[in-house]
Amino acid sequence: MTLLDERIWSLFKRHWRQTLTYWSAFFSFGLCIAFLGPTVLDLRCQTQSTLQQITWVFFSQQFFLLMGSGLGGLFRKTLPSSLLALFSCTLVISLVFAVIPLCNHVLLLSVAMAIAGLAMGVIDTIANLQLVNLYQKDSAIFLQALHFFMGLGALVSPLVADPFLADDVCVLGANWTTNSSSPSDLQHLRSSLAGHGAAIGNISQYPLHTEGVVVTQVSYAFWIMALINLPVPAGVLTLMYHERLLPCSGSSPRLIDRDSLSSTSPTGDSVQGHRRWFGCCDPAKLLGRPASFLILHALGGAILFVTEGIIGSYAGFVYTYAVSPPLLMGHKTAGYLDSTFWASITVGRLAFIYLSYRYTAPRLLTFSLVGVILVQCLLLILYTSGVFLFIGTCVLGLCISSVFPSMLAFTEDVLDYKGCATTVLVTSASTGEMLLQLLVGSAIHSGGSYTFMLCCTISSYIGFCLFLLLLYVRHRHRNRSTDSSQNTDMKERPESGRSGCEGSPRD
Repeated sequence: MTLLDERIWSLFKRHWRQTLTYWSAFFSFGLCIAFLGPTVLDLRCQTQSTLQQITWVFFSQQFFLLMGSGLGGLFRKTLPSSLLALFSCTLVISLVFAVIPLCNHVLLLSVAMAIAGLAMGVIDTIANLQLVNLYQKDSAIFLQALHFFMGLGALVSPLVADPFLADDVCVLGANWTTNSSSPSDLQHLRSSLAGHGAAIGNISQYPLHTEGVVVTQVSYAFWIMALINLPVPAGVLTLMYHERLLPCSGSSPRLIDRDSLSSTSPTGDSVQGHRRWFGCCDPAKLLGRPASFLILHALGGAILFVTEGIIGSYAGFVYTYAVSPPLLMGHKTAGYLDSTFWASITVGRLAFIYLSYRYTAPRLLTFSLVGVILVQCLLLILYTSGVFLFIGTCVLGLCISSVFPSMLAFTEDVLDYKGCATTVLVTSASTGEMLLQLLVGSAIHSGGSYTFMLCCTISSYIGFCLFLLLLYVRHRHRNRSTDSSQNTDMKERPESGRSGCEGSPRD
């Protein structure tokens, strides 16, 4: 038995240029989202700022990523505008990587990261939208691959940065030998800050100089990442040339999607709906939609708000949880937890590429969400076991890795590919990753490290309950749609019969 049937393979061969372009853009997205945590102490030295000041860089990136996710919907209507936006954003990421070493003030660095976050959000929305547009009923398998490339970029970025990170104090003050932090303290700080700086309140007691000679070499890491990312905008530009969307192409643009949509779309109505993209988001048209249509959007967004929030919170606080009582794990050992989590997410997305072909999205989502609950409960019960923390971290990453692409494909399928769901879901996921992490950080600060695992477990239960509600609303929505179509057919059938008998020229 082949891994993919001939139909899926033929679809990929028809759209391989576009598909590889969107996959590479998501590699760029992952490359940019993962570098800040490991390099933040060296960037603090470069900008000669305090830990409290440098955390504004995290907020700047996350907030504008959220803004970019919504902004990406503005480039949905035509392929030329979406590819132009994708080219601009991937090129901006390379330029930001190149400019970061020149930012000698935390405000300049925050502006650079805001621009990068905006570009990342636009990439997030456009790549998901276009893959759903291309493959529709078969989009799940390609969305899994898309998010695998994001994980791959997130793994590559810290590996590139690691050789250039300072092992000791990177700002040499006049009295740095008497009150500076040790290399082990710096490793602890670096691991704690890996989760977007959310644990800053617990680590601000370490003395770090802001005045003196800067000795960091992290600039080379950013220039290398700029070069690694440069083929991505070049690939987008090549696709634009191939589709005759550039002035130098010399011919009229190709009609990329018309044939593919007619072969993959279940009905002609959904083809027309996809050409309009977000026609369903027109306020005038929303009034004519059933309530279940809006509820499905809200539930899909709420589930991703919770699950992406769990991912952000777990990545941000698992290190803090491990080095706190009762585990009291060593700093170096605990530092591997975050890498283990992201590696398992990447491996999980690779495995779910095949599983998405074999099983439906509801089955995969049920398996994933139940697995997340079971792992979280076991982590709560075996909270004194450091070995099981590593095992649970790995299994949690495998289970939760497929929720975003599976939910996106499932929701768009239920809504017959009207186009609105993708932007709603992407924006909700970005919001959850930012806000839930802040809420969990506040809970840890007030209630201790054990509340971290408790918050994640409660969130996983909420996510599963929302998914069950989504299945119920989907059932009601489909029944309503079926009844409406049957009533329409019954009204139209007598009229068509009368016209055929009375006035046909052939009679």
